[in-house]
Amino acid sequence: MLADATGKALIVHTLEQARASRRVSDVLCATDDERIAATVRRAGFAVILTRADHPNGSSRLAEAARGRDEEIIVNVQGDEPEIDSASIDLAVDALLADQGAVVSTLAAPLKDRQEIENPNVVKVVEGVNRRALYFSRAAIPFDRDPRAAHSGSSLRHVGLYVYRAAFLQAYVTLAPTPLEQRESLEQLRILEHGHAIALARVQDAHAGIDTPDQYEAFVRRWNARRGLNEG
Repeated sequence: MLADATGKALIVHTLEQARASRRVSDVLCATDDERIAATVRRAGFAVILTRADHPNGSSRLAEAARGRDEEIIVNVQGDEPEIDSASIDLAVDALLADQGAVVSTLAAPLKDRQEIENPNVVKVVEGVNRRALYFSRAAIPFDRDPRAAHSGSSLRHVGLYVYRAAFLQAYVTLAPTPLEQRESLEQLRILEHGHAIALARVQDAHAGIDTPDQYEAFVRRWNARRGLNEG
């Protein structure tokens, strides 16, 4: 979060992208780390210090959102400095448009067979009502006739979540579910408990930063964009 080879910390890049969203009225950083908190405050963003014992990001988010007046809560992970602010808007709009859904998220077309078969790339199947039917690490939907053209049928899940605030507080009290545990996909808990997840489609999946190599690639892209802008 504090890597700053671009001249600003990784977490600050992410916060700036979130702040550029038209739909977002307030941007807060939820963390249990005083070093991150100090860096974020110096950059002009507000911080909510949370407990250090949260089992996952949703639990931390629920603590940070507790007692606030917002009806919609957007969860952007701090390691996504290239998240498109327009994608945040699309996810918010998807939830606002579907009153029966409690959460919304994003999906992008999968065109590379290697990614489709990669268990580290989470896939999602979309219903005609633009809701998620299932998430899996497996290659879904299965192509019974691989020679047929199934344009846009394979979708990659893009891990940005928008919650109705009341459901967020309820979600962290729900018991873990069999499919969630089998696939190690937290969002399946929502579906298994009978709740609806609205989907918004984007053309490309933004890249999160999980390794030093990925961070170095981000720095190169950032420097290239900055050079173009300065030129």
